[in-house]
Amino acid sequence: MKVLVFTEKPFAEAAVKAIANVVNASGNELELVERGTREDLLNAVKDAEGLIVRSDVIDAEVMEHAPKLKVIVRAGAGYDNIDLKAATEHGICVMNTPGQNSNAVAELVFGMVVMMCRNQYNGTSGSELKGKSLGIYAFGQVGRNVARIAKGFDMKIEALDVFVPDAVIEAEGVKPLHSVDELFSQNDFVSLHIPATPETKGSIGYDLVMKMPKNGVLINTARKEVIDEAGLIKALEERPDLRYVSDIKPATAEEFEKKFASRVFFTPKKMGAQTAEANFNAGVAAAEQVIAYLKDGWNKFQVNK
Repeated sequence: MKVLVFTEKPFAEAAVKAIANVVNASGNELELVERGTREDLLNAVKDAEGLIVRSDVIDAEVMEHAPKLKVIVRAGAGYDNIDLKAATEHGICVMNTPGQNSNAVAELVFGMVVMMCRNQYNGTSGSELKGKSLGIYAFGQVGRNVARIAKGFDMKIEALDVFVPDAVIEAEGVKPLHSVDELFSQNDFVSLHIPATPETKGSIGYDLVMKMPKNGVLINTARKEVIDEAGLIKALEERPDLRYVSDIKPATAEEFEKKFASRVFFTPKKMGAQTAEANFNAGVAAAEQVIAYLKDGWNKFQVNK
C-alpha cells in the first residue's frame, strides 16, 4: 500500500527519515512530495491509501481523485484544512496528532508575550510577568503547557474550558472559570487556544477585549478566524493601553500595523509548531497512526465520525 506525504511546508530531514523508517518497516511504500502544486497533489493521491499532510488543504476534489484513500492524518493538532464532511462521505478516516506540537506553541506564547512586555526591545522601560494574571481560553494540551510555563514566571493562572471538568483544571494548580466575560475582565493576559468552529468564529471582538484590565495583552496562537478583526481594531483605537500579538497574521494586518505600530506583532506565517522537535514528533506520530489504521483500523484520534 502507498502512503503519500504531501507538504507545502516540508518536514525536517530527520523527520522525513523517521517517517520513511516507519512506513518501510511496515512493508508499505512511501511517496514524498514537498512544495508540490495542486496538480501534483491530485496526481500523487490517485493511488494512495494513506495521506499525511500539514497545513495543506484537502478538500472534496482531492478525495474524488483518490479512490483508494482510506486515512488522512494531519501532522498537528488543528485540522480545519481538511473537509471532514467530504471525508466521511468518502469513507475516509481523518486523524490529527494531538499534543505533539503543544510545547512548541506554548513556548512561542511566552516568546511573544515577553517581547511585548519589554516594548519589543526598543530601549524603553517595560514590565514583568511576575504576579500578573493569565487567562487561558481552552485547556487542552497547549493550554496546559502554557499553564506549566506560566508557573515558572510566578503568574496567577485561570482557565476556561467547558469540556474540561473543574477538578482537572484545579489539579494543574489553575483556577477554573465559567464564563468568557470573567476570563477577559479578570486577566492581564488572555491566551487563545480555541478551535475555529461555527460557534467561535468572530467571537473575540470589541466587547470582550474592552473588558480587559489596563495594559492588557491578547495572545492568539489558535486561528485567525476566531477574531472579529474590525471589533478588535475599534477596541485598540479606543484603548491605547491594549496590545495584540498573534501567530496568525490577520487578514487586515496592514491596517493593524499602520494604526498601532509597536502595540501589535504578527509572525510572518504560522510558526507555533515550527521547531525541529515538534516537526519530528508530529511527523513520526502521523506515520505511526497511518500505518496502525491501515493495519488494523486503529483510530484513537479520529476527528470525523
